[in-house]
Amino acid sequence: MLYLSGGRPETARCLKIKQIADELRAITDADFFPKRMHLPHFVERQSRYLFAPFGITEETVKYVEIRWAGRDPHSCLESFLVLHRVSIFKNRAPSMINARTRFASALFTVLVAAAGLEGRPTENGVFDTQIQPLLEQYCINCHGGEKVKGEVDFTEIVRSQDIDSRFELWETVADVLASDEMPPEEEDNRPDPTETQQILDWYEERFVNSVEARPGTFQARRLSANEYRNTLRSLFGFELENQIIAAEQTFVEKSLVIKLLPTDPPGPSEFVNDTSDARLSSFIWEQYAYMADRALQELFSKERSDVLETLVGQPLPHYSESIKLTPAQAESLLRSFAPRALRRPIARKELERMLASLMGLKGGELLRATRDEMKALLVSPSFLYRGLLIEATPGKQQLVDSYELAERLSYFLWEDMPDTQLFEAAARGDLEHADEIAKQVDRMLASPLARNLAESFGHQWLGLADIDNARDDVLSRQALRSQPFDFLNYLFTENRPVIELIDSNVAFASHNTASFYPENNHQLEKYVRPKGIERKLVPNQRMSLDPPEGRGGILTMPGILAMNRGPILRGTWMLRRILGERLGEPPADIPPVEAAAPNVDFSFRERFEVHRSDSTCARCHDRIDPLGFALQMYDDEGSYKLALDYKPPRRRAGHDDDPDRIDTAGHLPDGEAFQNFDELKSILLGSKRRDIIRNAVERTLAYALCRKLEAFDRPTIDAITEKIDETNGTWRDLFVEVSQSLPFRETFIAPNPQTNS
Repeated sequence: MLYLSGGRPETARCLKIKQIADELRAITDADFFPKRMHLPHFVERQSRYLFAPFGITEETVKYVEIRWAGRDPHSCLESFLVLHRVSIFKNRAPSMINARTRFASALFTVLVAAAGLEGRPTENGVFDTQIQPLLEQYCINCHGGEKVKGEVDFTEIVRSQDIDSRFELWETVADVLASDEMPPEEEDNRPDPTETQQILDWYEERFVNSVEARPGTFQARRLSANEYRNTLRSLFGFELENQIIAAEQTFVEKSLVIKLLPTDPPGPSEFVNDTSDARLSSFIWEQYAYMADRALQELFSKERSDVLETLVGQPLPHYSESIKLTPAQAESLLRSFAPRALRRPIARKELERMLASLMGLKGGELLRATRDEMKALLVSPSFLYRGLLIEATPGKQQLVDSYELAERLSYFLWEDMPDTQLFEAAARGDLEHADEIAKQVDRMLASPLARNLAESFGHQWLGLADIDNARDDVLSRQALRSQPFDFLNYLFTENRPVIELIDSNVAFASHNTASFYPENNHQLEKYVRPKGIERKLVPNQRMSLDPPEGRGGILTMPGILAMNRGPILRGTWMLRRILGERLGEPPADIPPVEAAAPNVDFSFRERFEVHRSDSTCARCHDRIDPLGFALQMYDDEGSYKLALDYKPPRRRAGHDDDPDRIDTAGHLPDGEAFQNFDELKSILLGSKRRDIIRNAVERTLAYALCRKLEAFDRPTIDAITEKIDETNGTWRDLFVEVSQSLPFRETFIAPNPQTNS
């Protein structure tokens, strides 16, 4: 008996219908099926969503006895329709008949298959019987069905996997329930303390007490554009560049790789190295093939004979026309090139096959065959993807092999392939020991290549690309962007405390940004403009902030302030990027802040208080606004309004008030109050210190693992956070802890390769 209406459907049966919904939409060309399946409301709406398009009314759909008996879906559908005297073909166009028939047939098959699941207990246990009913009673009106506020839709959570994969959502749920922020106070239908505690206890048990650390399932990842560029450069010893003549003081992308490859979108981790879901299209593969040809053409040119000699391992004779190789030199080249391209020793049989292709050849034929073998490596998945050659046993949690660990270290800290020393450490098996990992991290942080941590990891984490939108002038833009890069590189590579991100007496500036530091710019070497050059971008110099003059740390850096104009953007950025809090996107129909009436002299903050009076906006703005308004003493250009020689910009936005009209006081949702940004900074360094450190740990771990963090990563995050917090740990300590962590050093290979994503 298939139960189709009345009462709450079994979660497992709803799940089956939800799982097939997308497939059904894929096989039908009609637009009548809804784009969302609202499972908790399935019974109430099933006739409208599932059966009404076929002319079946809710009264008709009661109990249907189905005898499967091996009949095909179409004949079962026909019996069903005849039984209820329903015709889906009346007044239908032929194309619609075909689409509806295929759709109904597939749907009918799923309902039959799901019938056998009715009455069985589901794997979610407590969630199904205790938690989901509370969500439906108190939360679903605003966070499910047709109304979804704050991008939180509880109707999408039905499976155990759905629950665990949304652990960040449950953290937020626990936070707002514990602080009594949700449901809003004005709601009549609110859970009592016992029900609230029931949800909090379930969260604590499911996501805190019972979670054990384990590695993620292995995922092969294609090299990001930057990783590919750096790897190709390290492999060949030169950069593939565009042949462009740039005008003086203009900035043109010279890298052929970055020019040709499409921009990598951020993955679920919000970092572009999270490429496990990035498909290798024919277009991208053609670009790889072209760049391989270009690199090999340049390698075998007379201009790069010194590089080729290094790869071959012996001097080459100098020919007037073209490079030539002896059979011994060609073999030496492949023996040297192949393991570096694969980032691990090449299999003996594969090497023998490569060398066999050179047998008996000489002159131009030998050179072509050698180039063909090298190109085959450069366009192979083993080169383009990370981890495809990992040595591991399917179905088992295990340590990664030494070469995989070396690769993880190098792409984490350098965004590049392992160097010779890292290869040698892997070959000796040294990386099996935690102290050797720490030594390698120290060595790698001392390398100039470690600047990639600031320019890639820091750039993406803090959203520094937005600085480009803060200035139209190219030189100013580059100068503002270089400051946080230099500051982050200083923190990352000079063993500075993690919390110094918030407050530091060190800054980096040049004559291009000296005006932001009127009381300290005397420390900079005097800039002498070259003859014939009107303006020039020069490297930053390190200086001490004494007095601090409103600066110190990332929050008051001119470029950060300029890219986040106004209190709302600044508060939102601080919450998301520094404190790691999750905020939903604001509604699309928010009206702008209205200007004050002609006879009313309101400050922007006073006008905004009227604007944000809507209770649905209050929860987010109660967190955003105090942080953002604390920074109102900085204008949209990033200048400090209380500086001795401050000059207001000629064009001022409506939120940019004069200093004597600005109110920087505020209080956080937990009640902590402050009068100005210095007092807010003290709170950040005090009660919010652990939150900031935890966010730094989470962002670093996600970048290092190239994936979104999961619930089973929480024990690792907790342990590293506690250690860094208690010891005032440095960024070096954090990088070592991540490199020695269980999810970084271990993996799990799914038994069936098709289950890998």
